[in-house]
Formats: sequence, C-alpha cells, structure tokens
Amino acid sequence: MFKKILIANRGEIAARVIRTCKKLGIRTVAVYSEADADSLHVKWADEAFLIGKPRVSESYLNVEKIIEIAKETNAEAIHPGYGLLSENPTFARRCEEEGIVFIGPNANVIASMGSKIEARKTMAEAGVPIVPGISFPLQDVEEAVKTAETIGYPIMLKASAGGGGIGMQIVHNEEELRKAFEGNQKRAASFFGDGAMYLEKYIENPRHIEIQLLADYHGNCVYLWERECSIQRRHQKVIEEAPSPFLDEDTRQKMGEAAVQAAKHIGYTNAGTIEFLVDEQKNFYFLEMNTRLQVEHPVTEEITGIDLVEEQLRVAAGERLRYTQQDIKRSGHAMEVRIYAEDPKTFFPSPGTITVFQLPEGEYVRNETAVASGMVVTPFYDPMIAKLITKGDTRQEAVARMLQALEHYQIEGIKTNIPMLKEVLNHPAFQAGNTTTNFIQTYLYKSPAK
Repeated sequence: MFKKILIANRGEIAARVIRTCKKLGIRTVAVYSEADADSLHVKWADEAFLIGKPRVSESYLNVEKIIEIAKETNAEAIHPGYGLLSENPTFARRCEEEGIVFIGPNANVIASMGSKIEARKTMAEAGVPIVPGISFPLQDVEEAVKTAETIGYPIMLKASAGGGGIGMQIVHNEEELRKAFEGNQKRAASFFGDGAMYLEKYIENPRHIEIQLLADYHGNCVYLWERECSIQRRHQKVIEEAPSPFLDEDTRQKMGEAAVQAAKHIGYTNAGTIEFLVDEQKNFYFLEMNTRLQVEHPVTEEITGIDLVEEQLRVAAGERLRYTQQDIKRSGHAMEVRIYAEDPKTFFPSPGTITVFQLPEGEYVRNETAVASGMVVTPFYDPMIAKLITKGDTRQEAVARMLQALEHYQIEGIKTNIPMLKEVLNHPAFQAGNTTTNFIQTYLYKSPAK
C-alpha cells in the first residue's frame, strides 16, 4: 500500500479521500488555490501547498505544478477526485511518465471514453445497447438538419466532449435545431476545447440509472449495483438513490452484466461508472462512461458497506479485488442530496460568506463537506458545497430521514437549493418513485432557467 498520496482536487471530495487515507495510515498532500486557503481539506491533510490563483486554469488545472509538488513531497500516487483533472488523459499520461501512480484507469482508456462519439462506437462493439443516433461528428448545421430528418424528432443535440449538460439541448423541429446548433457548438468549444457535436434520438420520459464498477489489474471486475440519478436540473444531478425504485431484479442484473462486459472490453481498471438511459419499458441504453469516482458514490457505499475510495487505493497499489460478484450484497436504501449555493428557483449561483453552518446529526445521517461558518463561497468553482446522505431499511424510511435531516440543516449568509430539495422529496410523485429526468420541469417549474 502507498505511504503518501497527493490529492489533486479540492473541497468535499478532497476531504473525503483524506478520511480514508487516515483510516489506512496513508499520509496526504493537499493542494489549494488562494481562494481555498481556509478549506477544511487544507487543514486536514498532513501537508498542504498553495498552487496558484483562484481560477482553476491558474491552479487546479496546472498539471506541471501538481506533478512538481508530488515529486517534491515524494508522493507515490495522485488521487484526482472527480471533475477538474480526473478525466484528463494528458494528466494521467504525465503521471505515468514521471513514475507516479494515477489512481484511476490508464490514459488511453480515459481518452477513449472522453469522447462521447468514440465511446458510442466502442460500446456498440462491446455489445452494449446504445441510443439510436450517429457516431460521427457533424460538420455543420446543414448536415445536422439532414441527419435529424433520418433519425426523427425529437432529438438530443449533444457535445462529444465534456459533461454537466454543457452543449446539450433537446430539439423538437428543424427551426429549433438551427437555433441551437451554433450556440451549443460554441459553448462546447469554449468549455472543453472541442466543439464536435452529434445527435441522438431523444428518449421520452427516461430515467438516468448508472452502474458502479470496480476492476483490478488481474482481470477481475464486479458491479456494485445501481444508482438512480434522474432528479436533475439543467441536466445536472441533484438527488441520487440506491437501489432504483424502478428496476426489477432481472433488469438490474442485465444492466450490471452489460456494464462489466463493457469494462472488460476496454480493459478498464479502478472505479468507474457506466451510465444508462432507461425508457418506460425498462429498455436501457448506454449514455456515457465516467472514468473516475462519482459525486454520488456514498449511496453505493451505504447499501454495500464497501469504502470505494479504499478499493480505489488498493487497486491502484496492484492488489486484487477482495470481492467476487456473489459477495456484493445490498442492504437497505440510501439517498443523497447535493446542496448547492444557488437560488432555489433560478438555479443561479449564490456566492458569499457563510455566517451560520450547522449540520444535522444522527445514526443514519452522513455529511460530506469542506466548508464551515465564516468561510466564503467564491464564484470560481462549482457551487456544490456539501452532500447529505441518509439511509433506511426502506425507501420511505430513507426519504423520511432525509426530510428530517434537511429540517435541521442550517445555512445562513447565502442562498441554497434546500427549499427545492424539500419540495421534490415531499412531492407525491417522488414518494411514489415516479422519478424521471423531466421531474423538476414536470412537477416543480414549468420553465426552469437554462
């Protein structure tokens, strides 16, 4: 096992990784920007180094500076967390070149899954169902219009690179496609340096359900069941749960086996997630692969009792998986809400100073955060400031405990999405398990901000 690792990330995920490292006796090195000097992950790490100015391009995305600090501190490995450099093949390759273990899959696998177009091709080769559409980049809007006619409206216009809903839009006719194409192409190019666009058939009333995988360097791969992530705003997840209230055992097993089949086909190692769209008839289609730890990994940990960060570290250190598929059991129901510093109606960020921050506590309550009273939420990073996880023997119990915990969650000085989370959790459709990706537009806000 490693003696020391560097965490190339910030906030709650950096704090989360530090916690497991402390359990395993691994020393940690944190990096931070000027804006994050007071973050809890900086205080909790064994060593911490200022890496640059607040903007990520001048700090957390500075590959060479991170490598330099890792070498100076004799860190044997780097954990990338999620976001930032976690799915950057150049960063993974530089780690490999410097003899530093990248805690994740190899650079070639990351690159192959980083392009949604290439990922579609690869999954089709692996025998995994994909959404009807094209697997080549569109040259211009005229080609997009002609292609859309063959697929049939409504369609989903999507950027090949990146994620988070950027460059993605549902279009119902040619006029909407013509209006949407150039703007989304420019956004994708601006955010990801790649403006490649493609089209997929829009699946009506879908659910977003993903399969958690673990794979080692010895050919072993298991799935740790699914997470339902259908409650989203602006194509970004806000509530996740496990198991899905929609799947039956047969579909659950088929999705798990398809995900393992895909991972083995591409030679995947470490923790990863295959994301699927599931239609009303329980047909499932490959959406994308996340070659990293997911924000919502705690719900899987809660129902399986497996520390996914620990497994990541063990796999990266060359150990065999400690579980066969038959060993992976489910217990109870877990739910996670993402707490954002944002207006609960418009979803616009709400930076500012947190004047009061009081977390709920309890046997079935788990908090993940790296902020505290007096800290400033800056406009430089994603507005997610915390995650709240609850568990129950049943879904109803997990929901009830989540609502109770949110009642005791105190944040003052900034706006948060907690009122919206309560509204979703209290809605009869949610409590009945009717959770599709259109939930917020259908039941809460008819025209949410884009």
